Amino acid sequence: MNENKSVARRNFLKYTSASLAAFTIVPRSVLGGKGYTAPSDQLTKGIIGVGGMGLGHFDYEGTKLLAVCDVDKNHLQRASDIAGPDVSTYSDFRELLARPDIDVVHIATPPHWHGLMAIAAAEAGKDIWCEKPMTRTIGEGIKVVEAVQRHGRMFRLNTWFRFKDTFYGLGTDVKPLKKVIESGVLGWPLKVTVSGITGYNWKFFWSGKTNLKPMPVPESLDYDAWLGPAPYKPYNPERVHSVFRGYWDYDGGGLGDMGQHYLDPVQYLLGKDHTTPVRVEVDAPQQDADAVGSWRRVTYTYADGCQVILDGENKDKDAAYIEGPYGKIYKGFKSDIPNLKGLIDTLPDPEPQIGLFSDSVRTRQKFALNEMNGHRSATLVNMGIIAIRLGRTLHFDPVAQSFINDEEANRLVWQPMRGSWSI
Repeated sequence: MNENKSVARRNFLKYTSASLAAFTIVPRSVLGGKGYTAPSDQLTKGIIGVGGMGLGHFDYEGTKLLAVCDVDKNHLQRASDIAGPDVSTYSDFRELLARPDIDVVHIATPPHWHGLMAIAAAEAGKDIWCEKPMTRTIGEGIKVVEAVQRHGRMFRLNTWFRFKDTFYGLGTDVKPLKKVIESGVLGWPLKVTVSGITGYNWKFFWSGKTNLKPMPVPESLDYDAWLGPAPYKPYNPERVHSVFRGYWDYDGGGLGDMGQHYLDPVQYLLGKDHTTPVRVEVDAPQQDADAVGSWRRVTYTYADGCQVILDGENKDKDAAYIEGPYGKIYKGFKSDIPNLKGLIDTLPDPEPQIGLFSDSVRTRQKFALNEMNGHRSATLVNMGIIAIRLGRTLHFDPVAQSFINDEEANRLVWQPMRGSWSI
């Protein structure tokens, strides 16, 4: 790198994500107006975070990969080897966002970065594909919704069961379940129980380790950049890469990792995309301040009496997945309602959804799982995490999006960020 380029790069890196908003980056989709696509009819993208999930999204829906970013040199080199020499590499995500030739940014970092990067991407004029959970805190989710809508961007959260594929362990996709619920044949209110019957062990997976000893940071990793907005804690390999989910600062264990896969379709089935529960109850041992621990049960209750139960112990092995006053639906789509499948054939289909993000980007119509309903289902995840950390029942106001008369819980809704990072 020559001296002029080196100086220019150092000057660029002085900007924070806030200062990125001070100048305007005009993406190609805006230059052509609503519905514009490149002459090649091919969208371009950049991926931030290529240690795991990001590697699996180099080629989807006809998009062309232009750039990848990671703070680990080994991850970046592996991605470069796979992608080829025509794909640019960056260690600072702000450099990738500054490129006007990138349409879509895929955020595949640990969750403690999701909110900041999604907001910065919206400010930079990019459409956003974000991994789950959408954000690590409720407050970050509120700000992501504001930024995406303020800048007119398209947003997709990467969980898909509300619009395609067989839902875990149920022997069906979500569509016929939605038809049954909307018909009223099960009655109201409904109770949904998510447990081991749906194929996932919530209790021990992704628990963290306590009393981690400080260790030298590998030369390949920019640990300060990996931490970013998270509180500084001495490096230990347990904190980063594939095992970071076991620590509150970066995620929320198995509930943070997989919760939105399970809870988002439930929000959709119950018609709750506009709201969230008003109460969350937990049965869990006292938690460590740093490492995520096990839990036994989380119960969410909505204002109308509907409930969602997360059975961490897989205790209710014979429980119905969906239960109403007039009927039940079990694993394998079995039911105590006679000829339920025949009834479904007579029922109208739910409202259509956009299931390809490229269609959303090109038409400027919201994706099936967007910033609004994605934030609401992520709020269930984060409500549960906060209740587990505090070890008590919490009451929530879905309109104000804050806990009622509980300052300690609300401090976890709006958590401070380290250094100059801020939303």
